[in-house]
Amino acid sequence: MAAISASMVKELRDRTGLGMMECKKALEEAGGDIEVAIDNLRKSGQAKAAKKAGNIAADGAIIIAQEGNRAIMLEVNSQTDFVAKDSNFTEFANKVAAVALANNATDVTAIAALPYADGQTVEEARVALVQKIGENIQVRRAAIVEGNQLATYKHGLKIGVVVAYTAGNEETGKGIAMHVAAFNPLAINAEDVPADILAREKEIYAAKARESGKPEAIVEKMITGSLDKYLNEVTLTRQMYVIDNEKKVDDVLKAAGMTVNQIVRMEVGEGIEKKEVNFAEEVAQAQAAAAK
Repeated sequence: MAAISASMVKELRDRTGLGMMECKKALEEAGGDIEVAIDNLRKSGQAKAAKKAGNIAADGAIIIAQEGNRAIMLEVNSQTDFVAKDSNFTEFANKVAAVALANNATDVTAIAALPYADGQTVEEARVALVQKIGENIQVRRAAIVEGNQLATYKHGLKIGVVVAYTAGNEETGKGIAMHVAAFNPLAINAEDVPADILAREKEIYAAKARESGKPEAIVEKMITGSLDKYLNEVTLTRQMYVIDNEKKVDDVLKAAGMTVNQIVRMEVGEGIEKKEVNFAEEVAQAQAAAAK
C-alpha cells in the first residue's frame, strides 16, 4: 500500500470537505488511491462533495482566434493576474494563437518551434518575454475547432468557449456558447457521456440505494432516477438554459432548428495545483535563520 502523506490527506480534505482523520482513514482503506477514496466516501454518504477536480492555480489568459470556419483556443499561463493583463503578455498570446491556427498546430511542443517574428521561434519569443517581464510564462494547451458555423465566447480572461453548430442563427449560437461557459457540460447529449463515467456513477448510486434496505425493484428505480438526474445535470441538451431557465437547451435548439456538433471549453489553470504559501510559517523560518 502507498504511504499516506500529509499532502494526500490535504487534497482529499480540499475535495470533500471532510476532517483530516476521516480523510486519512478513507485513504488507508482505499490503499492510497484518492479517486477510490472519494468514490467510497460518496457511496457511504460521508463526502459533502467531491468539489475540486484539482486546485486551480495558474493565472494567465484564454485566447480565441478565428479564421473563417476554423477557430483556435489557447491557454497561456502566467504566475499572476497582473501579468496576464500586461500588453506585452497579451501581444505575445494573441500572436501565438494566430501562428498556431495558421499552421494547424495544437501540440505545444510543435507550437514552440513555429516561426514567431524577426527570425525568432515561439519558444525564443517566450523566453525573451520571461526575461523582460520577470515572471514565468508558458503556452499550456491549444484546441482547434472546425464547423459549418462557429460561436465563440470569452468570460473575461479566464474562460473561453467555442461551439461548432449547423443551421440556427448567430444569436442562438452565442447564447449556447455563454451557456457552456456557465454550466460546463460534460457532453452534448446523454449518449455522448463516456460509458466508464456512467458505470462509475451507477455503482455509487447503487451502493447508496441498497443501504436503504428497500426491495430490489424499488432500489432499481432509485438507481435509474439518480442516473437520470445526473444526466440532466451534465449534458448540454438536458440542462436548463442559462438565458431562460424555464426552457431546456434542447428546446432552444429545436426552436432555432439548430444542431450542436462540438463544444470546447477552457478555463485558466484547470488541474494545475497551486503552491500555497503559509506566510506566518515563512516569517518564523526567516527569523530562525537570521538568529543563527
